Amino acid sequence: MHESTALTRIDPAEALARIEPLIQRTPVLRSKTLSEAGGCELIFKCEHLQETGSFKLRGASHAVARLVDDGYKTSNHPCPGVATHSSGNHGAALAEAARARGLEAHVVMPENSVRTKVDAVRRNGGQVHFCAPTQAAREQGLAEWVKQGYVPIPPYDHDDIIAGQGTLAVEFLHQVEDLDILVAPIGGGGLLAGITLAVARSSRPIRVIGAEPAGADDAMRSLAAGARIQDHHPDTIADGLRALVGQRNLTILAAHQIEVLTVSDEQILQAMQRLWTELKQVIEPSGAVALAAVLNHPEVFAGRKVGVVLSGGNLDVQPFFQHLEAL
Repeated sequence: MHESTALTRIDPAEALARIEPLIQRTPVLRSKTLSEAGGCELIFKCEHLQETGSFKLRGASHAVARLVDDGYKTSNHPCPGVATHSSGNHGAALAEAARARGLEAHVVMPENSVRTKVDAVRRNGGQVHFCAPTQAAREQGLAEWVKQGYVPIPPYDHDDIIAGQGTLAVEFLHQVEDLDILVAPIGGGGLLAGITLAVARSSRPIRVIGAEPAGADDAMRSLAAGARIQDHHPDTIADGLRALVGQRNLTILAAHQIEVLTVSDEQILQAMQRLWTELKQVIEPSGAVALAAVLNHPEVFAGRKVGVVLSGGNLDVQPFFQHLEAL
């Protein structure tokens, strides 16, 4: 697979200039204990502290800004709003970005979505429509809203989304100048593709690595096969990484020869626990996958300066408090 000319025009730095007033510049954190455990110097990019609790606001804000600012919303062809499918974080982010621009947002969500993520979409003004927990059902549900005139803003396989997610790396490289490796989770692949393009445009010798659950390893298998696999039956606690990798994103990753490492659900849970214990940060399973990859593939990261993306913190803590109430 070769990166197309169109995809090379995706510019995360340009996207950051457009959305900087709409997002937070998230902090970076360091941990001596976690660095010792990983055998490398770890620096964490805290996207769980972004508005709406994940990096997804970057892509959603950029896509909606392009939609409005570049004239797609006109008096001759009024746009009633936007629509998407999402397991939660993108839906909440799109709802917030749309509300800021006075647009409706309809979000098709799998019926097994995490309750707190459903609540977040509604809290940010989005209208939730449930579907079966399959890729086909999600895409069919979105198609129904597109037929009604709503503009589709897919969660990851979209040029403006990729550019917006890549702003994370542009920002990170300004905060930390001498990274050797940057590791981020991959589900649909918008974040990792955006990071890959941002790093490539920086001309800095940084190796980009993806991390995904072993129970949803479609990106790794697709890269190995040289084509997007279709046999995808995700089984992982990392609900934000269950989507099938997008074709645009796969093309970018393949063109830049990006490696993807896998981790087990047990390793993800261990990484979540360590992030709470050492950093005092609440991270959802999808957001802890990058650290899990570092801790469980030490031969890849040994002795290097490693940027780790903590992509989200929308964890349902209600079961924990229910347990406390029962004591």
